[in-house]
Amino acid sequence: MKKLKYLFIVLWMVGLTVSAKNKEYPKREMRAVWIATVENIDWPSSSHLTTAEQQAEMITLLDSVKAYNLNTVVFQIRPDADALYYSTIEPWSEWLTGKQGVAPDPWYDPLQFTIEECRKRGLDIHVWLNPYRAIQNTEKTKAAPNHVVNTHPEWMVTYGNKKYFDPGIPAVRNHVANVVSDLVRRYDINAIHFDDYFYPYKISGADFPDDKSFKKFAGNFGPQQKEDWRRNNVDLIIKQLHDSIKAIRPTVEFGISPFGVWRNKKNDPNGSDTRAGVSNYDDLYADILKWQQEKWIDYVTPQLYWYIGKEVADYKILVKWWADHSYGCNIYTGQALYLLDPASKDPAWRSSDEINRQLSLNRTITEIKGSMYFSAKFLKSNPLGIREKLLNEHYKFPSLTPVNPRIDPVIPAEPGNATLQREGKNIVLSWQRQENNSLYVVYRYKILQRKNTDHPNKIIAITSYQKLLLNGAKGYRPSRFRYVVTALSPTHLESKPVKFVKH
Repeated sequence: MKKLKYLFIVLWMVGLTVSAKNKEYPKREMRAVWIATVENIDWPSSSHLTTAEQQAEMITLLDSVKAYNLNTVVFQIRPDADALYYSTIEPWSEWLTGKQGVAPDPWYDPLQFTIEECRKRGLDIHVWLNPYRAIQNTEKTKAAPNHVVNTHPEWMVTYGNKKYFDPGIPAVRNHVANVVSDLVRRYDINAIHFDDYFYPYKISGADFPDDKSFKKFAGNFGPQQKEDWRRNNVDLIIKQLHDSIKAIRPTVEFGISPFGVWRNKKNDPNGSDTRAGVSNYDDLYADILKWQQEKWIDYVTPQLYWYIGKEVADYKILVKWWADHSYGCNIYTGQALYLLDPASKDPAWRSSDEINRQLSLNRTITEIKGSMYFSAKFLKSNPLGIREKLLNEHYKFPSLTPVNPRIDPVIPAEPGNATLQREGKNIVLSWQRQENNSLYVVYRYKILQRKNTDHPNKIIAITSYQKLLLNGAKGYRPSRFRYVVTALSPTHLESKPVKFVKH
């Protein structure tokens, strides 16, 4: 009897091993990280670095993104009505050079540099803008002469120690739309991204000072409808930005990363079963669900910075609520990488197991298409061994960016003239760019394996290059393996695979 018991245990353990070995990993999944530039959170680490030091830091950061098997960066380029790129509309950011309006020296365009480095690594890039914040700290920041607080002081209000655009002024919305249109027109980006800052988070005992604009631009909104008017102002800018983006480049997505609670159920039967002290609808005047229903935005990344089981805002409840209210929008959850801390007051965040559990839960919900992590500096610090946890449990293989059903599809042609050549012990794979080719995916199979591009464990490279050098001494010999290449279009559709022909 004891032998049978031990045999059962051995078989059960073998079963676990086989199950783990055959674990399914998604081929398409959003895996993004936010790169925050404001106050030098992530990049550059200081506003006093040289151009060469800034570029070296960005390269190291993007290499970390690839090492985590992520596929997208969300790069903050307009934190305070300024620019971490060359702009004729707004001044250079103080977070880049230490003084607003001063360009990098030697001169370069950080956004263009980052785009090019992302493409080399097969990464998508979303550019992240704050629409309405103008000055982060009125006591510390000296605005450049061409900053909007100086050129259009009539658009500004002071709330706390910050300067904001007044969203109720039509000219303000036009200015923000011009900034966005300029970016979409000039840069090879995948998406425009806004976070949760529309009207600012409320300061206790102080109302946002927009009485003047309400009196002037209230229209049909009565004296008791100021909050509805504010929501309408944000609706108007979202609609205007959507229309502007799609008129210039329909393949560019428009995404929003809102605060994690739309409304509490006690305030709205359609709200989540939470008791959050802040909500998008009531406090930030952002009616996210309306924008999804009206198809004004293409994806939503709710900032679900709570642990599973938290009493007032349970991650499990919220992730299911957002999935149930996707309205056809791609949903990517915002994950709180920054909360991992062995000294956290919440025991859940003292282990990387919490994020592991959250990702496992996400994978059971069809509407959840991936995750975005705040923020990039933690890729390097690797709090509580999260890198190993992600790579072992969830991100073992590369993953392609999800197709967005709200974007009209662009069909890629198959790569041309795919050839395989030997250079000593090395193997050189090369191919030619064809119509609507944006990135390329190279797969490797054992000679006797059936060619199947559905599984990410066969992916060996995602790149914008048309050439790949492989070390034949490290398990890439063509006598043992065969290779195929596909092309990805700007809308992430994948072409049929093309076999490499030996030369």
